[in-house]
Amino acid sequence: MIPSILPTYNRAPLSFVSGSGSWLTTDDGRRFLDLGAGIAVNSLGHAHPELVAALTAQAGQLWHTSNLYHIPAQQKLADQLVDLTFADTVFFTNSGTESCELAVKMARKHFYDKGQLERVEIITFAGSFHGRSSAGIAAAGAEKMIKGFGPLLPGFVHVPFAEHDALHAAISDKIAAVMIEPIQGEGGIRQVPEHCLKGLRDFCDSHGILLIFDEVQCGVGRSGKLFAHEWAGIEPDIMMVAKGIGGGFPIGAVLATEDAASGMTAGTHGSTYGGNPLGCAVGSAVLEHVAAPKFLADVNRKAGLMRQGLEGLIGQFPDVFDGVTGAGLMLGLKCKANNIDVVNAGYAAKVLTVPAAENVVRLLPALNIPDEDITQALSRLEAAAQIVQTAQ
Repeated sequence: MIPSILPTYNRAPLSFVSGSGSWLTTDDGRRFLDLGAGIAVNSLGHAHPELVAALTAQAGQLWHTSNLYHIPAQQKLADQLVDLTFADTVFFTNSGTESCELAVKMARKHFYDKGQLERVEIITFAGSFHGRSSAGIAAAGAEKMIKGFGPLLPGFVHVPFAEHDALHAAISDKIAAVMIEPIQGEGGIRQVPEHCLKGLRDFCDSHGILLIFDEVQCGVGRSGKLFAHEWAGIEPDIMMVAKGIGGGFPIGAVLATEDAASGMTAGTHGSTYGGNPLGCAVGSAVLEHVAAPKFLADVNRKAGLMRQGLEGLIGQFPDVFDGVTGAGLMLGLKCKANNIDVVNAGYAAKVLTVPAAENVVRLLPALNIPDEDITQALSRLEAAAQIVQTAQ
């Protein structure tokens, strides 16, 4: 008999009923240190008082009207994002998946309106993840994501990750854009080197095509910059954002230059809930914290503490761990042992981590995780590694 919740997740035997900062409490009273943050969502931890206050204040005034009308909270957040980034304009969605759908539409409509109707194809990379909608799974192209779902949305050209010759071979008069995560999350915390991001910008410019960054997981302070592409000193034409911008409240966005967005006129796209007052009020509060230079500097300091401790664990457990990848507080522990065994051992040690491809365990803590919680995290990861090593 099918359960009342569609069984599309293999859920751990844990039910959390409350959270505070970097800690979650189960229905039976156990406290877990959360190094997953809802998969890079709870950027300021659980129940941050200023986010609670922002949400509560807005909830007492107005929940929803419609995008048929002006929404002051939406305007405020859009202005913040435009002021902080390359973008000239923003469309608000409810998730990263929705942001992918619009990014694809925007790139194709851009060239359609310029009379280049043949430019409909988008280059994407092996190991990528752009959501589980029709466009998202077609963009990724992974067998495990597309199997059984019938005809795929056409127009994606898949190339191997980090193979320059394959990228150059994929170019044609049909290409509209290149879409890439500056740091792959689901793909195993695989960071695109800065010189490669610069090369991609030059590549797109030389061929007259758009560059789309998917910063759903690596954006909003996660890398130690407000957005990960900033490390390379370049700018995209279109960027997808979600997860951390809401701090736990569902909201996403597509940011774009005026030129890239030129085809998206009235009636070309819409969303019932996108840009609702509740989500935008929380998003504004998140940005007021995360975009501050002092906050980002502290993310990098905390990342240094975390990485130093992880390197120590690798030396202590060479049969369990193999290396550390990533940037900022988007870190991956490459495993020699099975990564799922490490995640499961973490449950016994009361620490939450997230598996990824390439036999990697993701560490995505709250960006404001206290130093004492980093110490506690390393201690609990050590306990988990000891469990795995003993079982080998």
